[in-house]
Amino acid sequence: MRITKPEVNKVTWYLKPFFWWQNKKYGQPLVPSLVWAKVPKLFLAVASLYGVLDRKTSPLSPALRSLITVRISQINWCQFCVDINSATLIKRSGSEAKVEALAQWRDSELFSAQEKAALDYAEKITYSEQQVDEHCFNELKKYFNENAIIELTALIAFQNLSSKFNSALDIEAQGFCKLGQ
Repeated sequence: MRITKPEVNKVTWYLKPFFWWQNKKYGQPLVPSLVWAKVPKLFLAVASLYGVLDRKTSPLSPALRSLITVRISQINWCQFCVDINSATLIKRSGSEAKVEALAQWRDSELFSAQEKAALDYAEKITYSEQQVDEHCFNELKKYFNENAIIELTALIAFQNLSSKFNSALDIEAQGFCKLGQ
């Protein structure tokens, strides 16, 4: 890691319950959260946005959200994100095969047409040399209404923020998924 690893006992008092919850859920605090917590206002903003995007009432299925986050994490070389998001994808989809095939999703029969439309959109947003064109957007509209497209776009933007942040700071995987490493 390129910065000093923060310690849970040095986290601002009002963020301590969040880390208690992470420890209960994951068995350890998540290093990126500890890094964001060095600047508590940034932590609160990022955690709030993530909470909205990953809520139960999202128009995007949990498995699709995880699929998108893993692919973006792969593109952005975020070891931590690939690790934790792959574990979440396996849990949500019940499939290790999708994680293993994700980098070659275009040629795989494991992915539905809806998933392929969302993955294409995610890649066009994530790769700076690509651009969302009308064909891509029209494919997306076959499977998602406008509110879902807005949420998908926000999820893609958030995961780019998160994975680029972690990758730039060289935040390592924490061992959540053997496939993600």
